[in-house]
Amino acid sequence: MTRHIAPRPLALTTLAAGIALSTALATSAAQANDFADMDPVKLRLAHVVNEQDGFHIAATKFEELVETRTDGKVDVEIFPNATLGDERTLLEGMQIGTVDMGVITNGPVANFVEPMAVFELPFLFASPEEAYSVLDGPIGQELLDRLADVNLKGLAYAERGFRNLTNSERPVASPEDIDGLRIRVMENPVYVDTFRELGANAVPMAWTEALTAMQQGTIDGQENPINVIHSFKLNETQDYMTLSRHTYAPAIFVMGMPSWQKLPEAAQEVVEAAAQEAAEYEREQNAAMAEQQLAELKEAGMQIEESPDIAAFQDAVAPVYETYGEQFGDYLPRIQDALKAGESK
Repeated sequence: MTRHIAPRPLALTTLAAGIALSTALATSAAQANDFADMDPVKLRLAHVVNEQDGFHIAATKFEELVETRTDGKVDVEIFPNATLGDERTLLEGMQIGTVDMGVITNGPVANFVEPMAVFELPFLFASPEEAYSVLDGPIGQELLDRLADVNLKGLAYAERGFRNLTNSERPVASPEDIDGLRIRVMENPVYVDTFRELGANAVPMAWTEALTAMQQGTIDGQENPINVIHSFKLNETQDYMTLSRHTYAPAIFVMGMPSWQKLPEAAQEVVEAAAQEAAEYEREQNAAMAEQQLAELKEAGMQIEESPDIAAFQDAVAPVYETYGEQFGDYLPRIQDALKAGESK
């Protein structure tokens, strides 16, 4: 909690290690001719955002890879815009087999496997590269595997990205500026307590409800990555954005265990490898688009604070680490040790 994390541009490429991983997975994946005798399978993949969002980019890349590599025997149908329900509803549907899979924000997933929320402690990661090194490494895989305890199959980490604050009331450059603002957060205790420590009236609610609440003025603001702020045109209800980069939020390619277990082993290999590759592809696209999206938001009239007092924000949220650090078992110190080891290389 003592590091000062200066705002920085997102990287335009993924980690070499992540690329190597996807290459290895693709090499080991089953070939299309292994599916000649397979009965066709349709997978319903759902997410809650629109077709301009990174989740949809990841989903469509996954669809392309899976259908090509199985010679069309596994057909992926994508349901965007929360047409099958909010994220909690989707996860519950996966558990019982009414939804096959989805790209789901990490926060709601952590309501099912609590240690997943460790990734979203404020200011844990200083850069996308730091996040990818942990998510794509042993710690991230261990947590994906724990989803099996709740009848879900974790496949890979895509991303929601570094989250930033927007509001309709005033510029925010320090924690004092947040005091009293009604800020929508995900239905996740780490997010709720983070914004309460910053002085906000933190209002947990589903994203679909938040959009209406912003239009009606029943909340003052929200926090999300640049791509979400841009794709949902939040500048139409939010006049101010702060590049706080207060939390890095993963997203997860997750499948219901009932649907996973119905796939033959060769198809499972393809699905797992395709999820990792699609996740890395989405990360690259998010980074490449961020600068242009910021420029378009400014042009549309949004006032953007690019150099907030990050040290003050870090100090303000220190109690969140005291509250939750032990709750995640040894995951927090293991992540911190992994990051320190990376810095020393």
